[in-house]
Amino acid sequence: GGGVSRWSGMSMALFLALGLVSAGPLLGSIPVASLVGIMLLVCQSTFSWSSLRLLNKIPKMDAFVIALVSIITVQRDLAQAVLAGTIASALSFAWKQSTTLNTYSLVQENTKLYKLNGPLFFGSVAQFMGLFPYKSRDPPTVVLDFGNARIMDHSGLEAIYNLSNQFSNAGKDVYLRHLSPDAVQLLKKLHPSGEAPLPFEIMVDPENDPVYGVAEDSSRYAEAK
Repeated sequence: GGGVSRWSGMSMALFLALGLVSAGPLLGSIPVASLVGIMLLVCQSTFSWSSLRLLNKIPKMDAFVIALVSIITVQRDLAQAVLAGTIASALSFAWKQSTTLNTYSLVQENTKLYKLNGPLFFGSVAQFMGLFPYKSRDPPTVVLDFGNARIMDHSGLEAIYNLSNQFSNAGKDVYLRHLSPDAVQLLKKLHPSGEAPLPFEIMVDPENDPVYGVAEDSSRYAEAK
């Protein structure tokens, strides 16, 4: 109706509530066809048609989510559409984050330093393992610096542990630095008790080590505890 102030929204909610409470039988006698016409007019007047021009400018995944939610809303209902859109957006975010992990290396005498950048979680484990294709060619000492990375979940911890094992089997001394205390504790619990020493050593730097928690699966650490 052209209302633009806060009173317009408040009055609409008030009149709608009054109509449902006190005029239910009267509203129930309104033909459904007329309600459909009213809703079409509401959609036509409230939809921002100029936003369609942005479809060529926004990311393709965002455009896909918009189309997905619109189609499911028409065919099913709004609740299912919101759920589907949320799942699609979450998967898209996980995929984007998995492609941001990278590293650069620096060789000094008999030591090679790998500086990791980006989140390490279940979606980026494969890319993380692929960053170290020539383990046997590295110098005797390998340092993995996680100062610009963050370990998000148990999959990331397992990837670090497996990578350390591979370096250790290739005859390298592995040092991990700039890990959070929580990540260090969980990494040590991944190592089975009674077996050979840890395949890595932790370099502790209290002033620069980050502090954050890791999403863990408690059952995976039950034996180590």
